[in-house]
Amino acid sequence: MTPTPTRSSGSVTFVGTGPGDPGLLTVRAVEVIGRADVVVLDQNLRAGDVARFARPDVEVLDAGFGDDGQPLTQASRAKLVTRAARGGRRVARLMDGDPATFNGLAEEALACSKAGLPFEVVPGVSSVGAVPVYAGVPLTTKSTRAVHVVTPHDRKVDWARSTGDDVTVVLLGLPDVLVDSLGQLLAAGRDAATPVALTEQGTSTEQRTVVATLATAAAAVGDHELTKPLLAVVGRPVELRDQLSWFETKPLFGWHVLVPRTKDQAGGTVDRLHEFGAISEVVPTISVEPPRTPQQMERAVKGLVTGRYEWVGFTSVNAVRAVREKFVEFGLDARAFAGLKVAAVGGVTAQALREWGIEPDLLPSGEQSASGLLADWPPFDEVLDPINRVFLPRADIATDTLVAGLQDIGWEVDDVTAYRTVRAAPPAADVRDAIKTGRFDAVVFTSSSTVRNLVGIAGKPHTATVVACIGPQTAKTAEEHGLRVDVLAAEASSDALVEALADYGAGLRAAAVEAGEPVVRPSQRKGAARRKAR
Repeated sequence: MTPTPTRSSGSVTFVGTGPGDPGLLTVRAVEVIGRADVVVLDQNLRAGDVARFARPDVEVLDAGFGDDGQPLTQASRAKLVTRAARGGRRVARLMDGDPATFNGLAEEALACSKAGLPFEVVPGVSSVGAVPVYAGVPLTTKSTRAVHVVTPHDRKVDWARSTGDDVTVVLLGLPDVLVDSLGQLLAAGRDAATPVALTEQGTSTEQRTVVATLATAAAAVGDHELTKPLLAVVGRPVELRDQLSWFETKPLFGWHVLVPRTKDQAGGTVDRLHEFGAISEVVPTISVEPPRTPQQMERAVKGLVTGRYEWVGFTSVNAVRAVREKFVEFGLDARAFAGLKVAAVGGVTAQALREWGIEPDLLPSGEQSASGLLADWPPFDEVLDPINRVFLPRADIATDTLVAGLQDIGWEVDDVTAYRTVRAAPPAADVRDAIKTGRFDAVVFTSSSTVRNLVGIAGKPHTATVVACIGPQTAKTAEEHGLRVDVLAAEASSDALVEALADYGAGLRAAAVEAGEPVVRPSQRKGAARRKAR
């Protein structure tokens, strides 16, 4: 029985985080991390992953290594956890995989019990089951009699029980330990031709799986330079990998994609890229700041409330955010838009309005751009329109296309600077070097300003890097800066942009498979001719 909680004693929750993919966190795990005062990390889930779920003021501690850089002992980890709970703090102790499986839960939970700390346990997805599935290897088939899970380390294993062809063996450990164990299994009488799947960094976008036989597995570890902890599956189910591999065959699997956007705007793009197997690097190229003087925006918002406008046109999410912030400042809400007509330049901007409780009256029927919006905007009609004025809250560097077009069809326009876009500071030297030398497989541009600013602060991407643009104007800007545009989104949204890039990646993969060539990323084939996106 765990002790009764008190405000002064704090509490500890041991949370299974799965084998590496943050998407495998359970709902309960996310809840616990979100409420924690202190998060104690294990090996796989790192601070950047935790930040997605934790409070901004959470304290993050590393249970892997001490201040001297040396690995912590089990006793040291237990002390770290119990100390973290002092003063009534809630501690989320993250443990890779499932806490009760190969993780030292018993030792740390006993330390909590001895210290009078209440604790609970949130089970997690075990690497034993998840990693083989992510490698396309089921542990059982209709001909499998048993699954033996072995963590060899220093203890003696009775390998004679695992020599049958109807037994699947799962081994976890460092490469040299696994090589020795596989040799012992072979010596014990397991068929040398039995297939073996060796997976490192399982369930992450850096996962790598090598298939060999029991006789050749040791050589495969060395030949493929497998140096990180491995999970090995020995048995006939490995033969199904060619048909069942779903994770490592994602269209952008392992691609390093540069996302030149501000951190708060890149979340959706990063998540979508991750779904297709890519690893993202967000490099802010602009900083969104308030206008230098607020009076123009303040007059426009007051005019909106007092009936000065017939229409309000939003050409970006930033414009929605700027007006919404001004509404909060004035104590207003979405009801102030009653009687007004609202236009949005595209689906992403429209969604930002809907999250505010406003349904746009006008969206482009064709191209999602200022030109597309203008093509569908009705001309001013003296009979039908009681007011002839439009409020356009925009960036300080916005083009005049929409303003001039609206004036041409009879509207008076208040073109108001709602926010300024300022070029960000250059990224770190290693990121600049990666951009110029082609270590990124692709870059996704979501506006002309991201093109101009990235080139300005970091230089032009290498010619091997796939360039993807959200729309024709952005593509034109990229070409003006000497870039070859490979991918153009079907519509002006970040989702469509990522999907177009994924289609391009799938095409590269299909072409390589058809030609009998290895599937490689763009960064691995610098200088080689690549197919243009259709």
